[in-house]
Amino acid sequence: MASTTPVRHAWRGLLGLLIVIAVLAGINSLGVYVYQKAHWVPELALDLQGGTQIILQAKTPTGTAPTSDQMAQAATIMRQRVDASGVGEADIGTQSGNQIVVQIPGIADEQTRQRIEASAQMQLRSVLFTGSPATSFVGDNGKQTPYPTPAPTLRATPTASPSNGSDPSWITPKLQAQFLAYDCSNKANQPADEPKDQPLITCDVGGTEKYILGPVELDGSAITDASYGQNSQNGQWEVQLKFDGPGTKKFAEVSQRLNGLRAAGQSPRDQFAFVLDGEVISAPRMNAVITDGNPSISGSFTQTSAQTLADQLKYGALPLSFTVVSSNTISATLGSQQLQIGLIAGLIGLALVALYSLISYRALGFVIIASLAVMGVITWLMLCILAWRMGFRLSLAGVAGLIVTIAFTADSFIVYFERIRDELRDGKSITGAVEDGWGSAKRTIYIAKAVNILAAVVLYILADATVKGFAFTLGLTTAIDILIFIIFTHPVMQLVARTRFFGEGHRLSGMDPEALGAVYRGRAQFRAPAIEGPGGAARRTARSRGEAQRRQTIAERKRDAEIAASTGANTDSSKNGADH
Repeated sequence: MASTTPVRHAWRGLLGLLIVIAVLAGINSLGVYVYQKAHWVPELALDLQGGTQIILQAKTPTGTAPTSDQMAQAATIMRQRVDASGVGEADIGTQSGNQIVVQIPGIADEQTRQRIEASAQMQLRSVLFTGSPATSFVGDNGKQTPYPTPAPTLRATPTASPSNGSDPSWITPKLQAQFLAYDCSNKANQPADEPKDQPLITCDVGGTEKYILGPVELDGSAITDASYGQNSQNGQWEVQLKFDGPGTKKFAEVSQRLNGLRAAGQSPRDQFAFVLDGEVISAPRMNAVITDGNPSISGSFTQTSAQTLADQLKYGALPLSFTVVSSNTISATLGSQQLQIGLIAGLIGLALVALYSLISYRALGFVIIASLAVMGVITWLMLCILAWRMGFRLSLAGVAGLIVTIAFTADSFIVYFERIRDELRDGKSITGAVEDGWGSAKRTIYIAKAVNILAAVVLYILADATVKGFAFTLGLTTAIDILIFIIFTHPVMQLVARTRFFGEGHRLSGMDPEALGAVYRGRAQFRAPAIEGPGGAARRTARSRGEAQRRQTIAERKRDAEIAASTGANTDSSKNGADH
């Protein structure tokens, strides 16, 4: 009955393996057939696949050349935006002193382009007046005519100095005329560079409403964090902001003023517009005094648009404004030829490992080959899942990490099988040798794999972006290797050890006790052959005895030497006594 426990354990392990593969395949199937974002092959990085190159040129408000610090800060913010969008292995750098080059693997979608190109200059302005986006009116004669261009003689300065951002004194006759003639459908009118201390005429993102807004009272520099989520009451997507200390104080003052206007029925002057790059994305009414500095932006957001805006605000506004110089497709820097070379190198490594396994371990080599095949399946599924869940892309450095892992995995098999053979040399049964060999080998394997994973983590954190792919695949496959040993390799060994071929130690099984030198009852206790017969039997006995001696530890050899010296001394004493 005791022998059934390892068998049940083995079947449970193999069942767990099937469940793991089924779950991974199911997750990727969701990405392929439901979300339509995944594929059954891993995504390739820029060096192997090519992609999209976007060149942006910087300009400053004064027209002077940007500083190197401004360009470095802008490149850093763009990288954070691209990483937040889930695109992996992107290459972002500067050139010519005023240009940023963004290279993205594959074809960049519109959302990714907007993340890169948008300057995300957030401004918070009080609403002074709203109206329809119409630019024409029906006159007394019943004809529809456009509003005339504002006459230069119209008064452009307030009659009284405005007391705050909500003061209607900001609306001058000229500003009112400009508002009526403003065309929301003409993107060239987008007033992104309007002075911050002056009122602004603009429209919402959809072009459905026009606004006259007061001067800027807060900007994006006061935002320390931004996140997105759904409103618990109406389920709408919204963006939650967090201001710094001065921003919190200023927003509390503004909210108190607007809340008073709401109580007095002064609509729409009780609204506070969130303006992004010159367009109103939301203009909510102030329903309470917010003193904690944590307001939220609501509007016609989807989950994607809310996440995009939160990422742009979270990583800050660009210190410069940019125009797109060019956007085109680029070819792979290394190309498919290098990928084929890497795959060929990996296959050669696998073939050599398989050949060595079959020569050294006979039929046990097929267990190694099967384990590597299962590891390959799980690794493949993981790379496919990570591609659409985390934006991971396989670079040539990542391929190198996969190849290196083959050698590390082969080391683990050698440790395990040699421990089993050591137990067989001690005279244990094959089933007992498998269990005891695993007990001693797994500690060594766990320690070695832990060191590999630790090295991969350190390398991933400290290394350049071009090496991160190597560190990531190395750490991932090392973790998978440990899993394969627990739920496949050892359970298979538990089962095959109970078959007749392996259990009886067939000479082709790789577990033949005689071939392994199991000719002694215990360590350093050699069993002398009963008959020193001629021919093959004598040669096999001598070969096995030599193998056993070769496998002895230093302590065993020292003990043999002491025994031999003691035996020799006793023999000399006996001879001396006889002579006497």
